Amino acid sequence: MDCSRCITLENARVRLRPLETSDFEDLKAVIFDDEIWRFTTTPNPGDAVGLAAYLTQALQDRENHRRYPFAIIDRQTGRVVGSTSYGSFALPERRLEIGWTWIGRDYQRTGLNRAAKHLLLKYAFGELGCERVELKTDARNWKSREAMRRMGATEEGILRSHMFTQGGQRRDSVYFSILKPEWDQLRLTVFREFDARG
Repeated sequence: MDCSRCITLENARVRLRPLETSDFEDLKAVIFDDEIWRFTTTPNPGDAVGLAAYLTQALQDRENHRRYPFAIIDRQTGRVVGSTSYGSFALPERRLEIGWTWIGRDYQRTGLNRAAKHLLLKYAFGELGCERVELKTDARNWKSREAMRRMGATEEGILRSHMFTQGGQRRDSVYFSILKPEWDQLRLTVFREFDARG
């Protein structure tokens, strides 16, 4: 994937564009909530210095073609309220991962995450020609697992002691996926409200 490209995606609910250092002020209003980071491999940035380091790392990851971080913009307020990314690129095999996602608590369970996933899936299966999109989460994160199921992803299994998480602990990761033929159906069912309106 060409991480140097400026990719902007939007539907009626959300706009995704490359994460930038200028998002600092908007992110300061939503990022320091411990609950957001509870099951992530990245700890709560904690303060302005930590937020600056978080942004620097995300932009370095993009520059080094490790992942493509997006700002999640709530179109109702025009504010940046979180971030999500493409990563684990294997485009010769027509697959990638959607992850590194977090959204401010006030914007959770509002349809914003599903609207963002609609855009990422549509672009991955359409413009990037993917046949498979992967998602994963900490096995203890039941809220995230249920959200993935509700959007039509198939739970494939648990990789035990898969990766380090906060505090140097190892976590089990649950993998989910959506395949291209499944997306063709999901866009007409689970995601129809966004697909119909763009």
